[in-house]
Order: sequence, then C-alpha cells, then structure tokens
Amino acid sequence: MSKVVMHSVVSVDGFIADDNDDIGPLFEWYDNGDIPLTDRGTFKVSRQSADYVRPMWAGIGSMVIGRHLFDLMNGWDGQPPTGDHVVVVSHRPKPEGWHPEASYHFVDSIPEAIARAEGLAGDRIVAVAAGNVGGQALAHGLVDEVAMDVVPVVFGSGKRYFGPMDDQHLLENPAVVIQGDRVLHLRYEVRRGV
Repeated sequence: MSKVVMHSVVSVDGFIADDNDDIGPLFEWYDNGDIPLTDRGTFKVSRQSADYVRPMWAGIGSMVIGRHLFDLMNGWDGQPPTGDHVVVVSHRPKPEGWHPEASYHFVDSIPEAIARAEGLAGDRIVAVAAGNVGGQALAHGLVDEVAMDVVPVVFGSGKRYFGPMDDQHLLENPAVVIQGDRVLHLRYEVRRGV
C-alpha cells in the first residue's frame, strides 16, 4: 500500500509562493551545490540534500496536484517532475489535444484523486502538492506524512503551505531533520485519532 506524503518547498513563514504565484528564492537551494539530483545533471545541491531528495523522488509513483498548478506549469509538458503519473483535481477536463500520451488523469474531488493516485502508485509514494489541494487532503484525513523543505526566506504573505485550514491538525515529532545548504528538510507523520 502506498504512503501519501504532502510536500513542497516552503518559506520559514509558511508560504509556497507569493500572492502572484512567484516562488522567488524558494528554489535557489536546487542550484547551490556540487551534487546533481538527476541523471540529466539538472539541479545541483549539497551532499546532505542529495542524499535525502534522491531516494524520496525515486520512491514517488504518482503525484496529486490542483488545476491551478497544472495550468501554471502546463503540466510540465506531459513529463511528471517525479513519479510516473499525475492526478489533477479539476472540474474541467484535460485540455483537448494536450499530450495524449501522458499519464495524466483529471478527477473532480480530493478523495477520488488520492484513491486514483494510490492505485497508480502501487506500493510507491503518492506525493500531494502542498497548498489548497494538500490542505484539503489533510483535512479529509488522507495524508500520512508532511514533508517540508524549509528555506530561510520570509514572504510575509502569499500562498500558504496548508492552504486555508479551518481545523487543527497535529503532527508527530519530526521523523526526518536534515540540514542542507540554505534548506532544512523535515518530515512529520500525521497524528491519527485526535
């Protein structure tokens, strides 16, 4: 059975982008080291970050994202940044003629998206994008872990990591704490039954 992990890079004050969807310096740590993260040589990070990120990315079988992120990134032109499949939460269908060969699935609810992504991922990780979709998945009790790559940036306002949350959710003590160069990698299990 797959594990559902909500994940994103986040500012120390809890934002994944500014009010205009600009990520600013949030991803600068992807280019501040000597160790390539991918075989294509893209992204060079510190050894500590590479040792954490590589196995995490390799373990991802599918991603769940919202339509807003899909539109912003044009679905990464049909090539998922990690994993083999992308499930998009949207009330609109896949754009007509858009990369028919790509393993992208459009569904209209968070529970349906998580179920579809779990089926596609098999025993690998389901990565849920932080923000509105991730916050809704957490509120539905569908997230097993929260993973944050915290960078020393303060936005002051913008798109919140957990989206608009109405209820309190408790996390366990961090199971992973790794200091990279200008990034702190954290992973928390979601506390159940509270």
